[in-house]
Amino acid sequence: MTHSNALELQEKGSVGYVYIVSAIAAVGGLLFGFDTAIISGAIGPVVERFQLNAWEEGWVVSCVLVGCIIGAGFAGSLSDWQGRKKVLIGTALFYAVSAILSAFPRTVSELVIARFIGGLAVGVSSMISPVYIAEISPARIRGRLVSLQQMAIVFGIVLAYFVSWLLVEIGDTNWRWMFGSEAFPALTLFVALFMVPESPRWLTKQGHSDRALGILARVGGAAHARRELAEIEESLAEEQGSIRELFMPGLRIALVVGITLAVLQQITGINTVIYYGPKILEKAGYDADSAQLWAQVLIGTTNCVCTILALWIIDKVGRKPLLLAGAAGMGLCLVGATFALPMTELSPNLKLIFVIGYVAFFAVGLGPTVWVIMAEIFPTKIRGRAMSIATLSLWVACFAVSQTFPKLIELFNENVFWIYASMCVVMIVFVGLVVPETKGKTLEQIERMWRRSLRLASLDEPLTGAPPAGEECAAGLSDGRAR
Repeated sequence: MTHSNALELQEKGSVGYVYIVSAIAAVGGLLFGFDTAIISGAIGPVVERFQLNAWEEGWVVSCVLVGCIIGAGFAGSLSDWQGRKKVLIGTALFYAVSAILSAFPRTVSELVIARFIGGLAVGVSSMISPVYIAEISPARIRGRLVSLQQMAIVFGIVLAYFVSWLLVEIGDTNWRWMFGSEAFPALTLFVALFMVPESPRWLTKQGHSDRALGILARVGGAAHARRELAEIEESLAEEQGSIRELFMPGLRIALVVGITLAVLQQITGINTVIYYGPKILEKAGYDADSAQLWAQVLIGTTNCVCTILALWIIDKVGRKPLLLAGAAGMGLCLVGATFALPMTELSPNLKLIFVIGYVAFFAVGLGPTVWVIMAEIFPTKIRGRAMSIATLSLWVACFAVSQTFPKLIELFNENVFWIYASMCVVMIVFVGLVVPETKGKTLEQIERMWRRSLRLASLDEPLTGAPPAGEECAAGLSDGRAR
């Protein structure tokens, strides 16, 4: 790069630069998706190899989620202390170690330990990657860039399905190759992360405003960088930096929104399809392993295409409409699947339409949008720790669904989907009444929204119920100056 080009970059910034940086960070999402979905192809051979019962099968699948819970629990404090970039680099190494160990277990206990290590990596990266991308992104395209994380997750899921389909016929060791294949992208991420900058908001919090200014200038130009840095420093001056801050009136609403959306995203049942797809497809009438895995490739491809659609429209349509439409569509498809799956006169391909529709609505709505909102709504000084609480809640809910699904479907067959459909209704009600729109606002404007609610509460102006809170939040957003 010539000196004149460097100066021009400092003055105007580069959208391409922030896309590249965000894409590298989002590779953690690809490994997240691959690590959690590869079990769907491997679980059949693993059950046969180690002679597992239903509860043991559930444990092999869901032990990774125990690691997710623990990883998400400490990732926030670690990233607030050491920075987003260093934690992401460590996470890439954990993915690689887990992949190698998962390929060579002699006992089921060794496999569980290996998958637990992978779970630690998933828990950390699921929290850090969206926070990092949100903190480096301009407000006008932040939703799209944070959604790259979800796109990478679903691409990782598709890749896992495709790898499973390719390897299913190679013999008794196919599951070992399925697990071990994750090592290559993990090591690639490890190398690539050394080329990305640290989060400018974390740097500012640590007193390195000069470095933060340089990064912000590369993203949006010199004028943008000066305005953004001034806004960040102003918000940091108002923050206490204590997790207790989240339990104050106003900011408490942000915590409720983050935790509730995280839990509802999972208990609407999406990972029953991701983790136990072959079991569901068997009930739909797909008998051969290869046919089940090929149908999962179709499901995963739908997930990927619809996530790309969400990435394109989230900053135009907004967060709230996508959540409402996604939950409504998911609920209808679950009801349809409940009636269709036991109908022997229907072809498996017709039944598959309901499963694909369910995944499509999730991919457009709850999948990317919940992660975007969680990464946006917390104050900078405690964003890592607050995001940890929300992400930990998500993984606890995911563990509960994944551990119980084999037994529930054994007891209730397809009627188990009524439970997940009812949770879609709860999601619609909660989003409609409580969740504010955050489209197009800087992270600092969103923070001021919650603080305005806090100031009103301190003046004993009652926030009577959830709808007024949402209205007040929206008013706070509209009052923020455009940056």
